[in-house]
Amino acid sequence: MTTILQMDFAMDGPFGDEMADQFKELAESINEEEGFKWKIWTENPETKEAGGIYAFDSEDAAKKYLDKHSKRLKGFGIRDVNAKIFEVNEKLTEITFGTKI
Repeated sequence: MTTILQMDFAMDGPFGDEMADQFKELAESINEEEGFKWKIWTENPETKEAGGIYAFDSEDAAKKYLDKHSKRLKGFGIRDVNAKIFEVNEKLTEITFGTKI
């Protein structure tokens, strides 16, 4: 089973290559999280929003990471974090060329 964590929040930047440079260590640390499978980083400089789509091997792992990352974001001055947790329908995801789960 795969659990998806979807997060987004308002952020003034950085975006693009600058974001990739500044958040490289954070990205590498996420790989070490319990139950973590992958993350897609999302950004919209025009609306000043960022976030990500994460895959975990359980709902429990996703919830633990959500709690940890929400606290980290608050430390960065980001107060309002939108987050949702979903289970993946693997059969339909395979049909539509979703990531092999």
